[in-house]
Amino acid sequence: MTDGVPAIATFGLGKRYAGSDKYAVKNLNLNIMPGEVYGFLGPNGAGKSTTIRLLMNFIQPTEGHAIIKNQNVVTDSVEIKRDIGYLAGEVTIYPKMTGRQFLDYMQALQPPKRKGFVHELAKTFQVDLSQKIGALSKGNRQKIAVLQAFAAEPEVLILDEPTASLDPLMQEAFFELIHLSRIRGATIFFSSHNLAEVQKICDRVGFIRNGKLIAQQSIADLSTQATQTYSVSFAEMVPLVDLRRIPKAKVIAHSSHHAVIQMRGDLRPLFMILTRHKVTSLERREDSLEEEFLRFYKGGKP
Repeated sequence: MTDGVPAIATFGLGKRYAGSDKYAVKNLNLNIMPGEVYGFLGPNGAGKSTTIRLLMNFIQPTEGHAIIKNQNVVTDSVEIKRDIGYLAGEVTIYPKMTGRQFLDYMQALQPPKRKGFVHELAKTFQVDLSQKIGALSKGNRQKIAVLQAFAAEPEVLILDEPTASLDPLMQEAFFELIHLSRIRGATIFFSSHNLAEVQKICDRVGFIRNGKLIAQQSIADLSTQATQTYSVSFAEMVPLVDLRRIPKAKVIAHSSHHAVIQMRGDLRPLFMILTRHKVTSLERREDSLEEEFLRFYKGGKP
C-alpha cells in the first residue's frame, strides 16, 4: 500500500434494503490507515455487521462506495479477497469436516506465508483440529474461525465481533495475536460492543448509532477527555474553595474531612492542590471510559 493512501476507506456509503425506507447504514465516511487498529463500536442493530458485509461485497451498497487497498470493493472484490482475513459475526463452518480439513481447504484458497503457522495458532488457542466441527462447542468453533482469518497473515483483517464465545484466557491470546499482526504492519478493522477489548488493542475508535457514524476518536483522546472520579480523605478540613476553583472539576460530595471530585482532562491542577495538604487516602473509581461509551450509545453529545 502506498504511503498516505488509506487501507480501508468509505465514501458516503449507505445501505437501504428493498421494501424499506430506513437505512441500515447511512452516509458512512471512514479513513483507516495502513497498520491501524480501528474499533467500530455500537449497540446491537447499529449497523456494524451491515458495514462489514458491504466491505466484503456480500451485499451491494445503495449509495456511495468503499475501497480496500485502493481497490473498489465491488468491482475488484476477487482481487481484494486474495489478501484479506475475514471473520463473520455468526460463525458457520462445515460441520462434517474436522478442524484440520477445514483449515487445509481454506489454505488451498489462500495459501499461508509461513509453513507451520496454523499449527502454532492451534497450539496457542488450545483447539483440537482432529474433531469434527459439528461436535465442537461454540467457543471452539470460534477459535477455528479465528485461525482461518489469521492463517495467511493478510495485510487487512476485517473481523465482526471476534472475541464472541471466547473465554477470558483465549481473549488474551487473541489480543496478543492482534498485537503481533500490528507489528508486521497489518490493518485491522473490527466491530465490537465490548469496552475492555477496545481499550486494550485499538488506536482509534468510531461510534455508530442507528446506521450513522456519530464520532471518531483516538483511545488516548477518549481517555483524556473522559470524566474521572476521585475520593479523597484529608487529615484536616477539606480545602473546598481551592477544589472548586479547579477547571473542569466538580465536587459532587463532601464532608469536613472527605471529598468526592469529578475531573475531566488535565489532572495536574488537582494534584497540585493535594500536595499542599495532608491526604490520608486517595481512591480512583474505575468508571470513566464506560460512562463515555454509554453516553455515545444513549445519544449524548460528544
